[in-house]
Amino acid sequence: MPISRRDLIKLGALAGATGLALSSGATFAAPAAQRPLRILILGGTGFIGPYQVRYAVSRGHQVTVFNRGQRQADLPDGVEHLTGDRDKGDLASLKGREWDVCIDNPTSLPSWVRDAGKVLKGKVGQYVFVSTISVYEKNDTAGANEDAATLRYAGKDMMKETRDTLRADMGLYGPLKAESEREALKRFPGIATIVRPGLIVGPNDPTDRFTYWPVRLDRGGDVVAPGDGQDPVQVIDARDLGEWIVRLVESRTFGTFNATGPDYTLSMAAMLHGIRATTTAGARLHWIPTDALAAQEVAPWRDMPAWIPSQGDTAGFGQRDVSRAVTAGLTFRPLATTASDTLTWFRTLPADRQAKLGAGLDAEREAKVLAAWRAKGTEAKAQT
Repeated sequence: MPISRRDLIKLGALAGATGLALSSGATFAAPAAQRPLRILILGGTGFIGPYQVRYAVSRGHQVTVFNRGQRQADLPDGVEHLTGDRDKGDLASLKGREWDVCIDNPTSLPSWVRDAGKVLKGKVGQYVFVSTISVYEKNDTAGANEDAATLRYAGKDMMKETRDTLRADMGLYGPLKAESEREALKRFPGIATIVRPGLIVGPNDPTDRFTYWPVRLDRGGDVVAPGDGQDPVQVIDARDLGEWIVRLVESRTFGTFNATGPDYTLSMAAMLHGIRATTTAGARLHWIPTDALAAQEVAPWRDMPAWIPSQGDTAGFGQRDVSRAVTAGLTFRPLATTASDTLTWFRTLPADRQAKLGAGLDAEREAKVLAAWRAKGTEAKAQT
């Protein structure tokens, strides 16, 4: 079952739209920044926000978070909490205030950027918009950089789209993110920074789009692995992303950046072997060709998390150029660290949460896929 670009956007956006309260915090021992900043973070209690907050506080910055107050997170003492609802245009608590920088984490709607621009015009010295690599018009070229064309909204009125209309049609995710970028450049001319993450992974991930693999490989046994193992994969640890964004604002770095990784070509095989090396379960990988998986309706990304076949319209997926971000200071912790920490975090979750992963094949379906593959009499050639 070939995956279209529209399907890819929907799958990635649907997974990214879910939420989960953070269960624990982390202690940072980062050196103090040269100049303390007043940082406003729109959001701040989702996936990357708490990492930004903790790192910023550890660097000596004064942090304010603005959100609806509906999601709990373990944030440091001294963080200021402001409430409002951007879907309703309620930003009253931001009026009459000034900050050195605003980091906008959760926005997928141009109207949210427009409204923030109205309230914060002349009140912030830098505006960081956290976007996505799903803004690109095409994913068919390996090594494409930030100058590649981005999507356009084709609906009636992008400013009338809401959280609910987006959820009803997640095919709008990429176009609306792209239009939000343009609105950011319009509302914050000369002081905007656009960050385009790839697949964000690590502890506290609510989507399980990467978590599935450490959990599955730690369980051991026979594991379905997608394709021939050579398809490229790009991921970014939420901690690396969050901390780097804080360093970007400390250095007042502007521009547009692909924020994914690592800074070398990582194949699916290298990723799975690297994750498996952090466990002692002795999992056996069975590489099943793309067409054989499609015949059993095993979908890339959703059923085989982090994986997209590098062919046709998606030949460049997993191969975005990240050199601009690396030059601007983006660093990557080892894959083994991300995998081990993710598994450690996952084991702290309630049993019912652990029993139902948000992505990947469940045990029964995986067994059926393996049985069908073995029936072809070719599985031994693809086992590692």
